[in-house]
Amino acid sequence: MVKTAPEHVKRGLKSRHVSMIALGGCIGTGLFVASGSAIHTAGPGGALVAYILMGIMVYFLMTSLGEMATNLPVSGSFATYGTKYVDPAVGFAMGWNYWFNWAITVAVDISTVALVMQFWFPHFPTWIWSGLALILIFGINVLAVSAFGETEFWMSLIKVVTIFIFLGVGFLTIFGIMGGHATGLTNFTYRQAPFVGGVPGIISVFVVAGFSFQGTELVGITAGEADDPRHSVPKAIHEVFWRIILFYFLAIFVIAAIIPYTSPDLLGSTASDVSISPFTIVFKRAGLAAAASVMNAVILTSVISSANSGMYASTRMLYSMADEGYAPKRFGRVSRRGIPVLALLATTVVSLLTFLTSFFGPKLYLWLVAASGLTGFIAWFGIALSHYRFRRAFVKQGHTLSELKYHAQWFPFGPIMCLILCIVVIFGQDVGAFAHGNWFQIGVTYISVPLVLILYLSYKWIHHTKLIPLDDIDVSPAQLTDDNQKQ
Repeated sequence: MVKTAPEHVKRGLKSRHVSMIALGGCIGTGLFVASGSAIHTAGPGGALVAYILMGIMVYFLMTSLGEMATNLPVSGSFATYGTKYVDPAVGFAMGWNYWFNWAITVAVDISTVALVMQFWFPHFPTWIWSGLALILIFGINVLAVSAFGETEFWMSLIKVVTIFIFLGVGFLTIFGIMGGHATGLTNFTYRQAPFVGGVPGIISVFVVAGFSFQGTELVGITAGEADDPRHSVPKAIHEVFWRIILFYFLAIFVIAAIIPYTSPDLLGSTASDVSISPFTIVFKRAGLAAAASVMNAVILTSVISSANSGMYASTRMLYSMADEGYAPKRFGRVSRRGIPVLALLATTVVSLLTFLTSFFGPKLYLWLVAASGLTGFIAWFGIALSHYRFRRAFVKQGHTLSELKYHAQWFPFGPIMCLILCIVVIFGQDVGAFAHGNWFQIGVTYISVPLVLILYLSYKWIHHTKLIPLDDIDVSPAQLTDDNQKQ
């Protein structure tokens, strides 16, 4: 029988934690900052289309993950599903790919914390802020899973409240109630708007939109430690889809209505300069003088939340790989509180060493960051592939969908759409580099693809694994006792 999370880590994430973690995972600097560059590139209409299409894809991805996670709720689920439903080599590659992605992302986030803090303390040593952020994140993750869940709940709530306030202020500004000038929808027909660059412009924004939604798959990681995964996971998936569409669609609509796509402020949006966040600009247009400081605090919360989630996700993935035999067994040991401390320490050390390379080897640091750039989309591809194989095996073996605690709608359209869009995003990441023959840039951008292929092929060559026949795939659900369900 498959070893499920209650035999190892402790379940302690409540339903409200799972819902808010899933929602908060996709609300961050991608929305607060990078959305401006998407509007500048594709125009207001193009940005809306790209984000809506990517949101629909993410919904199908979440339902695919939900079907597998309710049938087999385990921590570090992606590697397990790849192993059981596709090929052990896929599980091995997916596990290390995802662990590497978040371990590097933690380092990037703690570096960003220092940049954000410079807004208030421009002359303070940046490494101190990064060090404090890493200590804080480690402390939250080493306590108990409930501490992580509660922290993420409140940080995600701050982001959600900010968006509600932004939407209220934005619509009042559009109608001229705030800011003294009604913009209406004139910016949607300004010059080449609403669609700038046509279909290629929309496709180019897929990449930005995709990065904005990175983190939604965390609900699959939390399933292994949720009090009642077969209730909380489907509930989170259903709620998150509508909230994503609502938040992203309305937020981008407000930004595009108030700020013309030709504004240079949108072109230069970066996480290190909150003064040109489209949210900040909208607040300033409405006459709110303290907008920059408030948004800087919100962006700081988002970055810490991302690092906190990254530490949790990478730790659980390393723990799961140890349980599957893909990593040293010592990383599968847990403390009395149910925390895989050695896996947490290893992830923290890697994040710290990566962060230090930004001082001692900036070129190496940039390569590491680039190497983690596409790993999230590769993980999404693996999730969709695993679900496609799981459902086909489930039906082929004579099972009916009524046996599943939760089943994804629109199969096989959902996972196939995810597979196609993931390929489009991965290979469309930097088409210009191919057009100009810039092989160095191609290497930096796409380095994660050959790395994953090397992991996959080396494991396959050493262990002689094969694609698991549909009739041989184990689709049996995990047996959860009442104590497993609610502790």
